[in-house]
Amino acid sequence: MRLGVLGPAQGDLPALARGAQHLLDEGHAERVIYVADDDALDRVVEGWALSLVGSNPTAGALFGRAIRCATATPDEIDAFVASEQARLRLQVLMSLPPGQRTIEILDGRVALFVFDKAALDEEDIVAASLLVFGKSPEPLIKKVGTRTFFSPGPIGSEGGTALLDDGQGGVRIEVMNSSGAVTAREIVGPSASVSRMRVQGGSQG
Repeated sequence: MRLGVLGPAQGDLPALARGAQHLLDEGHAERVIYVADDDALDRVVEGWALSLVGSNPTAGALFGRAIRCATATPDEIDAFVASEQARLRLQVLMSLPPGQRTIEILDGRVALFVFDKAALDEEDIVAASLLVFGKSPEPLIKKVGTRTFFSPGPIGSEGGTALLDDGQGGVRIEVMNSSGAVTAREIVGPSASVSRMRVQGGSQG
């Protein structure tokens, strides 16, 4: 699975939208999680949906939107289907539930996603191998024992977006800045060993 992560937008919705677009189009993320405590991604997604299918872009209004196809030309029908498929694609973009957390399984490991890691208790930490959090002034990848703590940093920082890829054995973490350049990379290996590489500056550790 290729899982995208978006850091807090801090009010910059256009930058958040660009980050999400990059993760989908260039990163080929199958899902994208926004690790923040606001509704910025929801507003971005709503704006995209409105631009694709017009007012009331909900699934419940699909039948009403489809009625116009009864008298439409083949090209118009094709355009309608394409716009609805694009709307459905937006479902891969998700925000953390307010005050809650989300769990994913990557390479057989429990990955826990939360805005503020201070909200985690000992039971949460014990159960997870990878803890992804949004509340951080900058990107952070830190190994503590058998666990890896990771934050993409806020949008507009040295990071802001990231990809987690478990398709090559282990979990590969890539942090990217607003231009899409990889600024840090780390691999949580098959036996929870970590190989770290700092991309900027060319140093390795």
